[in-house]
This record gives sequence, C-alpha cells and structure tokens, in this order.
Amino acid sequence: MERKMRDFLSCLRVEKGYSNNTIVAYRSDLAQFHRWLGESVEPALKSWEDITKRKLLSYVLYLKTDREYATATVARKIAAIKSFFHYLVGEGVIGENPTATLDSPKVRKYLPKAISQEDVDKLLSAPARRPGPRSLRDSAILEILYASGMRVSELVALNVGDVNLASANVRCVGKANKERIIPIYPQAARAIEKYVTEGRIQLLRDSTEKALFLNHRGGRLTRQGLWLIIKRYVEEVGIAVPVTPHTLRHSFATHMLSGGADLQDVQALLGHASISTTQIYRQVTPEQLREIYDDAHPKA
Repeated sequence: MERKMRDFLSCLRVEKGYSNNTIVAYRSDLAQFHRWLGESVEPALKSWEDITKRKLLSYVLYLKTDREYATATVARKIAAIKSFFHYLVGEGVIGENPTATLDSPKVRKYLPKAISQEDVDKLLSAPARRPGPRSLRDSAILEILYASGMRVSELVALNVGDVNLASANVRCVGKANKERIIPIYPQAARAIEKYVTEGRIQLLRDSTEKALFLNHRGGRLTRQGLWLIIKRYVEEVGIAVPVTPHTLRHSFATHMLSGGADLQDVQALLGHASISTTQIYRQVTPEQLREIYDDAHPKA
C-alpha cells in the first residue's frame, strides 16, 4: 500500500510538476491517513480496494473530533485523499472510487489581508535605517515582493541570472513549473542593483553560488529566514496589524486593482491559474484598506 503512495507522489512531481511544498503536504496527509488505517481499522487492510466510503467518513470524523482540526485543514487532507484515489482509479489499481461522493467541509473564503499604502511605504523604507549588506539585501527583498507580487517560495528560489536590470524585469518559476516574466518599477530595480553590486558580494562565501538572496552564511535564504526578516521590520516600524511575507503579495494585487489595473494583467503577474482567484482582490475596497489603517492607528 505504501508503494502506491510513493508512486502517486512521484507522479505529482514528475508528471504534474507540483512544487516541493505541495508534495511535502500531500506526503504528510497521506501518511497520517495510512497510520490511522493501521491503528484504527480491523481487520488490517491489505489493499486500497478494501477502503470503503464508511471508513473514509470515520476518518473525517476522527479529524474533526479527535484531532479537532480546523475546517480548512480537514478540507485539505480530504482533498489529498481524493486526489490519491482518483490516481488509483486511473492506474487501474481499484475499480471504484470510494471518495467520489465524499463531501469536503465548506471552507469560508476570507478576503486576502492587505495593508495600507502608508504601511507599505513604512515597511519599504525600514532597512535604510541601518547600513550594511544585510540591509541592502532586505531592502531589495521588500521592494521586489511588493513590486512583483511574487510568492515567498518564488522569491527565495530566484537566482542572480533571473533578474534583468536592463529590462527591469524578473523571471520566476511558479506553481506547476510555469514561468513568467514580471516587470518591476524603477525603485525596486535600483534596490536590487545596489544589493547585487554592493551587498551580495559581501555575503557571498562560494563564488559558484547562484542564489540571488543569501543568508549570513552565504547560502540561499530560506522561507523561514525571510519570514523572520519581515517580522523584525514590521515590529520596528510599528505596524499593528498582522503582516506575513504573503501580505505584500496581497497588497500588491489589491493596490494594483484599486488603481485601475486590468484583472487579467494582474492574474498574469500573480501566476494564478484561474481568474476567479484574482477576482477576490476586487472585494478588498479602498474603504476596507482605510479601516485597516485606522484600526492600526487609532486617534489619540
């Protein structure tokens, strides 16, 4: 049974082009399901054909009651299982799909969390308060996140060769290995150029390193490292609302659309497969952004 799980994950990586983060999530969710089957189902199952909808419903109940997972987490785990069984049917491993009529819990769609332009400006100017190569790096990171709307995983995966300063654009590879070229505004281009020519060279330890953004050891900056950088600057400038690396992506999209940008253009920049995903950002109105700012900066 475990071999089929490995084959499925390999298919997602090789044939579907799923990102490593997605593969890790699928592996974790399927491993948890497999462990539950071994611990809770008697007699012990010998084949995936032995899985019935009744057993699946018992697992969903376990996730909701015993583990007390949030609705979104339960929905994600069920989606992984449904995708796996769809694969098993396609491969001829099982004849009928027990998940075909299995409903996922309804997940409330929350509006993306954007911050006001005032808070964006404060965040972008924060690294300039202290000199040094890390500040140059951090300035370039914040500028490019807001200028491009990149995902965090896309940004940390950038190599030096992915930036074209002459054309003021950045090449990034998104979900399903889809490549897109994103134009960046002059201020971001200048920040990247200054980092590459003055900052990166001081952080570099190995001349063969291709990563654009380096940590203090000279290796590629990680997602966690990026989160800590942004968290520090958010605290320094006193932004009261929660801010994550993804917040700048949300803010980029929201501000672009509120400024009159075409929905399909923003979809292309963000790398969304469906325009309905981009459409959500139109629900974040200027009034909502003003409320966010006013809540974070109450009048004395």
